[in-house]
Amino acid sequence: MSNEIDKQSNTKAIRVLDEQLAKRFIALDPSGYFLISLDLSTKELVVDHFSNDIDNQGRSINPDTGKPIECCGGNPRTPLQVYRGRSAKEVGIKLTEGKGSHPLSRLDHALYLGRELQRAEECLIKGTRYIQD
Repeated sequence: MSNEIDKQSNTKAIRVLDEQLAKRFIALDPSGYFLISLDLSTKELVVDHFSNDIDNQGRSINPDTGKPIECCGGNPRTPLQVYRGRSAKEVGIKLTEGKGSHPLSRLDHALYLGRELQRAEECLIKGTRYIQD
């Protein structure tokens, strides 16, 4: 029973820490942003890479319109590139390895994508809904 209590206490402590860390300032990646989704018909992770500019207030700006990019709604944009894979590792390798340029310029962004890809993969395996953080 003590082991179960320790596990619950540790889980809660990690959640509290993660909530605190989520409140920090995050500099956006000038190389763009990514939207992750699941394609259940092909059992793949889908990662759409979009361009953005960053204004002097640190906001993501649509390079075509010069206006801030909305989180919800707004006009749909066409991705620069679409990455697909059956696992987080497969997609991660496509994003970060091989010849040519890579769509990430910040390590913190790469780490974030790795965490999100792992979460998305777990949802794909379990057949549950994935919502990007």
